[in-house]
Amino acid sequence: MAILSIRKGDTVQIITGKDRGVKGKVIEVLPDAERIIVEGVNRIKKHAKVGQNAAGAKTGGIITTEAPIHVSNVMIIDPEDGRPTRIGFRKEKVEKRRPDGSTYQAERSVRISRRTGKDI
Repeated sequence: MAILSIRKGDTVQIITGKDRGVKGKVIEVLPDAERIIVEGVNRIKKHAKVGQNAAGAKTGGIITTEAPIHVSNVMIIDPEDGRPTRIGFRKEKVEKRRPDGSTYQAERSVRISRRTGKDI
């Protein structure tokens, strides 16, 4: 399983396929399949069987929804200039606290824009 650098809530731009150039927000990340679901992109129609729920309302018909798109077909949008960018990582030293109250030094990864060098 690959580690995905795109997370839920990120704004991305589609770089290939029928929706090329469209920007949207990531709704869901599917790391096992290396795919993401982007709002308003790769829309498909599903035909749902007509049924009844407990309240007696009828469900079913043709439902339009977003389908997953491969993570290699998108680039994250740089918050500084609004253009697509690659993602890099920077190690940052932080101080963490143990349950007994003592502290220790640790490192954490911070996502950065390769275009501007700013945090994403």
